[in-house]
Amino acid sequence: MDSGVDFEIIGPIRRPETFAQGSGIREITRLRKIYGKGRWRKRKGVATIRLSDGTIVDAELHWYEASGIGKFEFKIKRYL
Repeated sequence: MDSGVDFEIIGPIRRPETFAQGSGIREITRLRKIYGKGRWRKRKGVATIRLSDGTIVDAELHWYEASGIGKFEFKIKRYL
């Protein structure tokens, strides 16, 4: 997934929260095909990010994560 905005996470992800897992994730088949089988979770949290134009802002991020596989497909959901 591409949020259409390039960004870099420059601080820790705060208040991480799982809001979907396993079959509750609409993209589960695609995730397993691309990254491998695992205990997939869709998560959200708040982080300080640097946008491609150099602006630094806090934003709510969403991503997919599986133990032993990693975190993938970060997406900006909203600026705070």
